[in-house]
Amino acid sequence: MSDVISAAFAHLEHMSDERGLFEHADMTEPRVEGGYCTDDNARLLVVTSREVDIGRAGSLSRLALRFTRDAQDEHGKIHNRMGLSGEWEDDATTEDCWGRAMWGFGVCAARHTNPAMRRWAHRALTNGLRQRSSWSRATAFATIGVAEVAAVDGCTGAVRSFLVDSVVKVGQVPSGDWSWPEPMLRYANASVAEALIAAGSAIRSQSDVDRGLRMLDWLLQLELAPGHLSVVGSNGRTRDERGPQFDQQPIEVAAMADACWRAREVTGDPEWTRGITAAADWFAGANDLGLRMYDEESGGSYDGLHADRVNLNQGAESTLALVSVFQRATRYAAVS
Repeated sequence: MSDVISAAFAHLEHMSDERGLFEHADMTEPRVEGGYCTDDNARLLVVTSREVDIGRAGSLSRLALRFTRDAQDEHGKIHNRMGLSGEWEDDATTEDCWGRAMWGFGVCAARHTNPAMRRWAHRALTNGLRQRSSWSRATAFATIGVAEVAAVDGCTGAVRSFLVDSVVKVGQVPSGDWSWPEPMLRYANASVAEALIAAGSAIRSQSDVDRGLRMLDWLLQLELAPGHLSVVGSNGRTRDERGPQFDQQPIEVAAMADACWRAREVTGDPEWTRGITAAADWFAGANDLGLRMYDEESGGSYDGLHADRVNLNQGAESTLALVSVFQRATRYAAVS
């Protein structure tokens, strides 16, 4: 585990209590009045399941799985928002929180070093497979998790059915200067491409793999055009917009690193490592403002890159993105 990851886990532990991971921070301190969300606890399950089940990673992983399993109802839908009282404040849905929960369950079921954790996560994933989402990003997140299980347990039954359904959700990729199936780039764009690559690989559909790779290559070229990574801002990007956008969020950087890692794993092409390296470099200061995006003392990541400054709050989502990027970079780009 790299020093950056270790320090970030310490900050995430500081951001948690016995119930779960708090969503927001005021600088380095958790804003407990903001409560918890499944989105972030599911992300915590993803990154901790990639580590050995010891120390902070182990305890945070158990916390994350318990929270995310408790968020699931009997039909496989997911609640997202929990208040300080421990009561759910919303109805269970198949929106993004469902997709992220399925991603967490899938990574835990496939990769966790604790067999009991794998079993519990697999049961939750199986329950969630009963659902389909009308939301493209939710479907993409879930697909990434389900593909993890397919790689370990085989692509059969409900797993295969889900992955076959998921690739249909992504529209055709046009040729020309806008190689994207949507009229504008929104959020988690790289995750859509990654989902196609992962699902296509699992169901052995080379055409879907190629479609995802083409989308990812186009997106990477667009976001590396300034000579460093410059991700789509929080308001999205249309085909006519040029130049850097703000606010840039760490979660977008993490999505790019994850997608390039997937492309590298599936194709074996080391050229994809450049996207992972650029993502790690973005946090180190190779971005549109030339500013470091994490606090070396606290271990937390800053919440966003504005047009004129860094947002110095160090919330859960951004710190989890930092962990994810450096997990990928440590694997292929030899950073510490």
